[in-house]
Amino acid sequence: MSYLVPSEFVTKMVDAGESKIFMSTRDTVIRAYMAGAILALAAVFAVTVNVQTGYPIIGAILFPVGFCMLYLLGFDLLTGVFVLTPLALIDKRPGVTVKGVLRNWGLVFVGNFGGAFTVAVLMAIVFTYGFSNPPDKVGQVIAHIGEGRTLGYAQYGAAGMLTLFVRGMLCNWMVSTGVVGAMISTTVTGKVVAMWMPIMVFFAMVFEHSVVNMFLFPSGLLLGAKFSFMDYLIWNEIPTVLGNLVGGLSFTGLTLYATHVRTAPKRKVM
Repeated sequence: MSYLVPSEFVTKMVDAGESKIFMSTRDTVIRAYMAGAILALAAVFAVTVNVQTGYPIIGAILFPVGFCMLYLLGFDLLTGVFVLTPLALIDKRPGVTVKGVLRNWGLVFVGNFGGAFTVAVLMAIVFTYGFSNPPDKVGQVIAHIGEGRTLGYAQYGAAGMLTLFVRGMLCNWMVSTGVVGAMISTTVTGKVVAMWMPIMVFFAMVFEHSVVNMFLFPSGLLLGAKFSFMDYLIWNEIPTVLGNLVGGLSFTGLTLYATHVRTAPKRKVM
């Protein structure tokens, strides 16, 4: 069968988390770098489609192409390892430690940021003809996204921070469901369909994804947006990372693990 039952694919989730913890530094960073770069290109693609058509839903429908590519190639996003690696710790896999989990998260963060920032620089060159002109229409839209999703939250103070955190939670509920989707089928078509649906939901709902934001906000700064790097860190990236961690682990990782691996005792039939 091309479909795996939940008990099978959740075991694959734990196995994947364990393997990522023991992966070499070199491989972890390279895979994370490529994941950040491909997702950044998908974000450019989606924004470009939005600008060309005037219909954001079309960009949301097409954005998952990047997510599907990077996971089919075996690359890693921070939002994915937030869910998978803690399961190996909870399952008490031999040699898995908190230090190992944190090491993986740190390396993936660095790799994702490096890949996303590389694309930000390359696309800034494209948008401005090598910084010789003001940014084109797509570049202007990306710059305004950065302003709206930093200063826009900051003007509401604590309420804005809460909203940002919750959007981060909701984002990785969907994104991590897409990560799981890659494991529920043994065919490329099945994997793509299962990944596509939740990723489309997250992008259409404008939830906050830490790796996408690693591209959008540095791009905004390179293109002359009116917010600072500290605005980006405090009023977007840090709360988004924390929201992604809590949302993905709580709504996807722990719930699937609790009911499909650590199942409750079944009632005996007399």
